[in-house]
Amino acid sequence: MASPSSSTGPSSTGTQAGRPAGGLRCAVCGGESRQPPFRPGPPEQAPDLDLRPGEPLRGTMARWLQQCPHCSYAAPDIGRAHPAAAEAVAAAPFRALITETSHPLLARRFLAWAHVLEETGALHAAAEATLHAAWVADDMNRPDLAASWRLEAVALWRSGPPLDAEQTVRVIDALRRAEAWEDAAATVEGLLASQPPEAVAQVTAVERRLVAARDAGRHTMASALPPPARRPHVAQQRIGRRATGEGLWSWLRQIFGRR
Repeated sequence: MASPSSSTGPSSTGTQAGRPAGGLRCAVCGGESRQPPFRPGPPEQAPDLDLRPGEPLRGTMARWLQQCPHCSYAAPDIGRAHPAAAEAVAAAPFRALITETSHPLLARRFLAWAHVLEETGALHAAAEATLHAAWVADDMNRPDLAASWRLEAVALWRSGPPLDAEQTVRVIDALRRAEAWEDAAATVEGLLASQPPEAVAQVTAVERRLVAARDAGRHTMASALPPPARRPHVAQQRIGRRATGEGLWSWLRQIFGRR
């Protein structure tokens, strides 16, 4: 979910940009609030096939995004924002989204971030945030919402720049989990026909078997890429940066580029 609005870093004065002494200043509305810092630790379990991280990082989703209590802007760091974010936050679709009480509160936070990303042209990052909302729906036992948001994530991925092999694997998993069987099967065959890297082909072969069995359940990366005995699963590399939306695509390349 990398974007200019999600980057952070210390300023020359020793405080972060947008972070006054009394708290964090929202880059959209200027309101101040206390936002607890989040420094994720490494997961100990293998991630799911859609790269949702394993525990203990898996259970920290409520801390992945900050949200301004004044204007409801949500982002990994609300002290930074794309120049067009304020217009997106003020518009009716955003306001309707954050007040949709039929959706879990945490899911609305990820959807709010996804909406801003989409409106500012970061379509692949918006897909990632929408998938995170689906993960929340999974945890809340809302398969209807989870399936809907996975399909929305797929649409966003496909609306953006051309997908590479690693991203296509995530599209396949989202389609499978949403029970879009024909699309999932066609996407599997298209990816395998492109002769992807070995590790991608291994994961795709697992997805092919699951699609053929009409299995819409959760499966972990260990089922495709067994973890070595003496180091963390390869799919856990750089997982902390990915959880907060930084360095996603380079992290994905690491996942599938080594064993």
